[in-house]
Amino acid sequence: MSFRRMLKGASGRSLSAKQPESDEQSKEITVHPETNNPTRVWDTIRYKQKVDVVTPVDPATPKPKDHVRFVCISDTHSKTDRIPDIPDGDVLIHAGDFTKICRRKEVKNFNDFLGHTRFVCTSDTFSKTTYLSKVVPPGDVFIHAGSFNNVGLPREVSAFNEFLGTLPHRHKIVIAGNHELTFDQQLMTERNSHVFMSFASAFEGLKTNEWKDIRSLLTNCTYLEDSEIQVMGFRIYGSPWQPVFCDWGFNLPRGQPLLDKWNKIPEGTDILITHGPPLGHGDLASNGCRAGCVELLSTVQRRVRPKYHVFGHIHEGYGVTTDGQTTFVNAAICDVHYRPCNPPIVFDLPTPRVPTVEAESSV
Repeated sequence: MSFRRMLKGASGRSLSAKQPESDEQSKEITVHPETNNPTRVWDTIRYKQKVDVVTPVDPATPKPKDHVRFVCISDTHSKTDRIPDIPDGDVLIHAGDFTKICRRKEVKNFNDFLGHTRFVCTSDTFSKTTYLSKVVPPGDVFIHAGSFNNVGLPREVSAFNEFLGTLPHRHKIVIAGNHELTFDQQLMTERNSHVFMSFASAFEGLKTNEWKDIRSLLTNCTYLEDSEIQVMGFRIYGSPWQPVFCDWGFNLPRGQPLLDKWNKIPEGTDILITHGPPLGHGDLASNGCRAGCVELLSTVQRRVRPKYHVFGHIHEGYGVTTDGQTTFVNAAICDVHYRPCNPPIVFDLPTPRVPTVEAESSV
């Protein structure tokens, strides 16, 4: 339906057409004699006015069918980095004062804020949520690339989920890492890995249904395991696997077993999240050896070609690199001694334009 048609009355006549004036109140507006004293004017007319307080719509409530949701803000004064999480909607309205003094740089920054999606990336936090709560900046999408617990006990997962619930980010995406032992169903079923036996005492009393349903504890995020999701127009794929390392969770032999997992990654993925790094990017261990996966690098460079590849696992590889096509982000928060010392890594991408109701309107 065109915009003009939406401005029609029930009879089909334009609402802008002149209507007969009411005897009770003229539609011609003249300047009030006390216009320069609005308080006095209000004291005079307020007894005839109706001013009921309206409770705003809770942004968490679902939008009614066939409705358009408007999200309204104002007076942000260039503080785009401190604006609380803006809820999802169809139309964003800003009622002015979006800069301080309207410098060119302020206007550009505000325009970038409107047209970009901010991703905040972390990995390898090992239940250090107290540190995280102090350093995670605001953004649109929060990403955790695995090893958010020590061994994946239910109480650890629940504590991490509670922490996620405190974050303001509109979307939170999490994958498992080698430390999420209970998420690796095969490892928990066979119970013969070196690491499992090392932590056997920690798993004593853990019922089968507790680890089989462990993913259900993550209610405050989207958990990906060899799966994808579309968020704000971006295709995001997550996978927890890495080359064998001391029989930890989601370990696979190098070569074909890992390539079989990477072959599941769809072409057209914008952001790839894996726990382990590809060869040559954020994978140099403290012993001087490269720990990255050869086939993962080949998959990223030759077939998938994502805009960003986010991972962790090799703590000493923290940082950002690029091959000119893909930007590689090792977002490990803890260092090689498991001390939380690295800040989350942030990147911005232009928000893809998706069809809206405006595309159907005609002038």
